[in-house]
Amino acid sequence: MTTTFPLDIASLQAAYRRGELTPPALVDTLLAAGDAQADQSAWITRLTADQLAPYLQRLEGESPDTLPLYGIPFAIKDNIDLAGIPTTAGSPAYAYTPSESAFVVQQLIDAGAIPLGKTNLDQFATGLVGERALSDYGVPANPFDPEVIPGGSSSGSAVVTAAGLVSFALGTDTAGSGRVPACFNNLYGTKPTLGLLSTRGVVPACATLDTISLFTLTADDAARLLDITAVYDDQCAWSREYRFAVHGKRYGSMPARFRFGVPPEPQWQTDAAYTQAMHKAISTLEALGGEKVELDCSPLLAAARLLYEGPWVAERYHVIRDLMKAHPDAIHPITSAITQGGAAPLAVDAFAARYQLAEYKRQSDAVMAQADVMLAPTTLYHPTKADVAQDPIGVNSRLGTWTNFMNLLDYSALAVPIDITEKGLPAGVTLFGQAFDDLTLLSLGRALEARLMLPLGATGHAHPALEELPAPGLNGTLELVVCGAHLDGLPLNHQLTERGGTLVATTQSAPRYRLYALAGGPPWRPAMVRDDTGQAIEVEVWRLPVESLGSFLAGIPAPLGLGQVELADGRWKCGFICAAGALNEAGAAEDITDYRSWRAWLSR
Repeated sequence: MTTTFPLDIASLQAAYRRGELTPPALVDTLLAAGDAQADQSAWITRLTADQLAPYLQRLEGESPDTLPLYGIPFAIKDNIDLAGIPTTAGSPAYAYTPSESAFVVQQLIDAGAIPLGKTNLDQFATGLVGERALSDYGVPANPFDPEVIPGGSSSGSAVVTAAGLVSFALGTDTAGSGRVPACFNNLYGTKPTLGLLSTRGVVPACATLDTISLFTLTADDAARLLDITAVYDDQCAWSREYRFAVHGKRYGSMPARFRFGVPPEPQWQTDAAYTQAMHKAISTLEALGGEKVELDCSPLLAAARLLYEGPWVAERYHVIRDLMKAHPDAIHPITSAITQGGAAPLAVDAFAARYQLAEYKRQSDAVMAQADVMLAPTTLYHPTKADVAQDPIGVNSRLGTWTNFMNLLDYSALAVPIDITEKGLPAGVTLFGQAFDDLTLLSLGRALEARLMLPLGATGHAHPALEELPAPGLNGTLELVVCGAHLDGLPLNHQLTERGGTLVATTQSAPRYRLYALAGGPPWRPAMVRDDTGQAIEVEVWRLPVESLGSFLAGIPAPLGLGQVELADGRWKCGFICAAGALNEAGAAEDITDYRSWRAWLSR
């Protein structure tokens, strides 16, 4: 049983504003829907009406206009603290009751969200299958087909979101524990940059690699949640401060042109359904203006193998070693078999692995630099429960082929739903980028969403219409119009390329500019001055990282500077301008407008 109305944030808030729904009425409906489910294994703890009462009382006198998550129900993976509710990490013997909520959970509650309960998981967040739970809690059923796995380790969070019991859920992601179940449940799975979301109040799996992840029905919901939760926590050792606005990044529509990297098809290793999802994603990105660039991802795949073959398993062992010694029967047999290996590595092994990872990082970053964003399979296929029972470790390993390297290499990632297969199962892909590319990934994920408009989770609800978004954000870059010595191949072009600049387009200005050759040199430099008697001038558009703009500006000599230049298609972009009055100085400049090009004047 699911609700008769969609639970995405925009739809709920619209219903609240129209007076068609109230938070208490919604909670009553969701409690009844949860009671009606034959399988309760997605939850470890469901809050009662009495336990939910304080969260509802806190909303009195508020509205969606005063609280960004007013009355929005959510679930919490049971390795993340909620005040007054036991945190088990999937083991009753490990359980404790925190007096405070995790930092991220408290931010969501403060924003008006209502926690409905704690969800099931692969014990101690060790696994991608969703099948490694003790009999105390059972195994969540995939709402699309109970014969296939739900994915893990954040299995319960994905299932309750897809089933329409909450609007969103928190998971954790160390090796794919957010992205894999998101893929298997037709959800957006946001794996934020490491440290962007505080992990204070989270039971660690690998503390150096863990992040809280977000399960949402839409990309817009993920962007809204990230805006609320991506707050620096000075009490968290792993928190990293990053302000997207300061770096010129925002969530919005995508630019008309972008480059996306794709591994060669033999590296995908996907079955027919997931190969089809990749091809569908590629063709859709191309239709959106993307240029596909095939890139060898061997170093990324090599880095992925380090996660369980290297000493990082020792981090998992560090968390539960005392429990393993005192109560070995409290650990799932597969979890125990994997984690026990963490007792063996020596310190020298850890350093050797770090050195190897540093080399893989160097190689992988060189691959990533050739595209604006990367596309890969989320996983290789969708196993059945029988597949996992027959080969529990082997299946799990294959599922992590395209997820294990992300946190090791400090990349951001987003699992995106792409298709519903002939068998009625979801299939998806992953967009990924460098650290703090989170909003770029969500913007592109949203562009895919707008083209595909898949139903919401497993609820059967049609995707609601999407609102118009602002014009493309800078996404950490600035497009700069150049007309002279900075043109490709000319003497000052190195000032762009050494700052990571890339050529976007060769075009012309609007037919309202005059071109002058300034006195002095070499290098010789032009000045382009807006004038209604002017002509269209040949220009290039280069894309620069925002962080490099300050040093670039410092190197621009008078009388030149940066301002706004109109292009032939009517767009205005940042470009070189000349200070007022500079051309009136005797002998300061020669009018070369009739050449219509700095190159043409140089070759006269």
